[in-house]
Amino acid sequence: MALLKVKFNQKKRVKLAQGLWLMNWFSVFAGILVFSMGLFLKIELRKRSEVMDNSESHFVPNSLILMGILSCAFNGFAGKICYDSLDPAKFVKWKPLLKPYLALCFLFNILIFFVALICFLMRGSLDSTLAQGLKNGMKFYRDTDTPGRCFMKKTIDMLQIEFKCCGNNGFKDWFEIQWISNRYLDFSSKEVKDRIKSNVDGRYLVDGVPFSCCNPSSPRPCIQYQVTNNSAHYSYDYQTEELNLWRRGCREALLHYYSSMMSSMGVVVLLVWLFETSVMVGLRLLHTSLESIANPEDPECESEGWILENSLKDTLKSALESLKKIGKFNQVEADAEGAEGGEGGKTPAITTVS
Repeated sequence: MALLKVKFNQKKRVKLAQGLWLMNWFSVFAGILVFSMGLFLKIELRKRSEVMDNSESHFVPNSLILMGILSCAFNGFAGKICYDSLDPAKFVKWKPLLKPYLALCFLFNILIFFVALICFLMRGSLDSTLAQGLKNGMKFYRDTDTPGRCFMKKTIDMLQIEFKCCGNNGFKDWFEIQWISNRYLDFSSKEVKDRIKSNVDGRYLVDGVPFSCCNPSSPRPCIQYQVTNNSAHYSYDYQTEELNLWRRGCREALLHYYSSMMSSMGVVVLLVWLFETSVMVGLRLLHTSLESIANPEDPECESEGWILENSLKDTLKSALESLKKIGKFNQVEADAEGAEGGEGGKTPAITTVS
């Protein structure tokens, strides 16, 4: 028994073809939307590529761009088929291509669904990428005279100001690295010498943070040096001064920003997938209803359309049997080749008469 069998007359077939033609052009615009989302996400990621450890995060935007291009191509082609199906003479040339095309559409819809899932599942990979990238970026913050790293200070500062964050996981991350360049240290100062000697690696570490960590909403001037020394400042307790510095780490801020963006894009891609699936189902019904016309010379006669010619169970069973036949055929060919090789490899026995 066929799956989702529907009876059609000429009027219904024409309405289906016209409706599918319109839906395909909506799908083309949906493809342009997916392409635009991928391009926008790629630009946003490239803006902060200096604080990302690798290029794995670009897998999502690249996939969206590819899916957008394929969607425009597939649906533009399907729109042409639907338009020509209104004229039986024009539709004849598309008949041999429809089955392979529908198989490609099926694979394409699987890919769209996969990309939608990736949009929701990339959070973990993005988290590790940002954690390592920000850690490396903070290490190069002081290298304003080193080629290739001279813009890292500006990048980190702009990042902390824009996203209202500080450090990788929090402002205390700045206490563990030397973020002040040696160029601006007075090595004749006893305090500087003592700090460098007290550190095993010979780094100048302070309990201070860059100015970009300061919260402009703080009612008092920003305290960015001796942050943990309560006695160094009047009426100050660093544990309760929440408005003095940004408490949220930049990894968390960027992860929330990109994850929210990717999740929203994932929802849009899922909606596009549902729309594409409905178009594919409609195109299959149109294809089968036109093929099952009993009398091609009488286009007004009734016909039947279906999704699968047999039930889902029977279709799966026949597909498995076909795969088994292919496997057996390959095995027979391999055995035949082996037998031929064995016969060819035999050497005639030579007897010697003494």
